[in-house]
Amino acid sequence: MATAKSSDKQPSFEKSLERLETVVREMESGELSLEKMMKHFEEGMSLVGICSAKLNEVERKIEMLVKKGDQTTLAPFETPEESGEEEDKEALDEAEEK
Repeated sequence: MATAKSSDKQPSFEKSLERLETVVREMESGELSLEKMMKHFEEGMSLVGICSAKLNEVERKIEMLVKKGDQTTLAPFETPEESGEEEDKEALDEAEEK
């Protein structure tokens, strides 16, 4: 089998998630044979990998505008946990009050 770019052959995030939900529902029904259950499990794990990779890719691409003084700059998107922003902001506020 020839290898193509992953974006050419992989379904969209939405299609992958929809199929994953179907696979989970079918597995939870208890009506699958052990062999079909294993095939569903393997497919589900593959779909989880696809969805996770797509989410990570989107997260890396997200940028938000940060206004600093009169200047607007682009900064990479970071969650408060990643940046420690909440703790830094509290520390700055306390330092300014003193």
